[in-house]
Amino acid sequence: MEEFLQQLTNGLAVGGIYALIALGYTMVYGILRLINFAHGDLFTLGAYFGLTLLISLGLADHLNGLAVGGVLIVMAMGLVAVVGWLLERVAYRPLRDSDRLAAVVSALGASIFFSNAIMLVYGPRSQVYPSGILPSAAFPLFGVEVPVMRFLMFGGSALLMCLLYWFIHKTRVGTAIRAVAIDQDAAKLMGINVNSIIALIFLIGPALGGAAGVMVGLYYGQITYDMGFSFGLKAFTAAILGGIGNIPGAMLGGILLGVIEAMGAAYISIAWKDAIAFAVLILILIFRPTGLLGERVADKV
Repeated sequence: MEEFLQQLTNGLAVGGIYALIALGYTMVYGILRLINFAHGDLFTLGAYFGLTLLISLGLADHLNGLAVGGVLIVMAMGLVAVVGWLLERVAYRPLRDSDRLAAVVSALGASIFFSNAIMLVYGPRSQVYPSGILPSAAFPLFGVEVPVMRFLMFGGSALLMCLLYWFIHKTRVGTAIRAVAIDQDAAKLMGINVNSIIALIFLIGPALGGAAGVMVGLYYGQITYDMGFSFGLKAFTAAILGGIGNIPGAMLGGILLGVIEAMGAAYISIAWKDAIAFAVLILILIFRPTGLLGERVADKV
């Protein structure tokens, strides 16, 4: 039971991070039918922005642990959101009416650009977050001491996901986003500014990726310039697992993937954890080709 709870909480913490990144993929795909290959690098950029702000502003000297984490996440989200907005204006909007392959190539080019820019600015070596920022105590759960850090990571991810779900389903702007995802031409006829909605998506998605980057830095304590590839691949897998284009599906897929990885590493082999995760994905897609929750689209007449 102790091993099971430890791995379950670890899987939930990592799965929450996967889910946040997956939301960026699924929101862009839901609107533009485009895989934003640069999204993983925006996640990495968020981790480095967080480290830069933490050291340059000396936040750890003026705020307590939880406040430092919250301020870092909010600030990194804002900075990465601006970068995401610029990415859409420069790399994607000029190609919106072109062949879809052109946008894919542009996304790959943006990914290479961001990855190399981070390496040139911060260097190829890994960077380390200062230790002791968040509480290192343990919380008793069914008689097992579970690190508080895991609850904080999952709780922070769940809070952001719930806020996004509320925004999408309970606000007028969220209704406009769903309308554009269903049919852009019809949305235009209803008076919705499609360009503004797309720009908003490229603010929200990268912001969530930036928050995930800071969480990874605080959770693992070490970041690298190329970690966006591995985390981005896992998050993209999570989006497919839950149903690409479906926001609740991305949340479920990310959490499920994190738990599967943790359990596979604990009970089978850590060397096989990635293979196990992808094997589960393949099995699910055999029986549910659209993912666990599928993609909610309206039938066009």
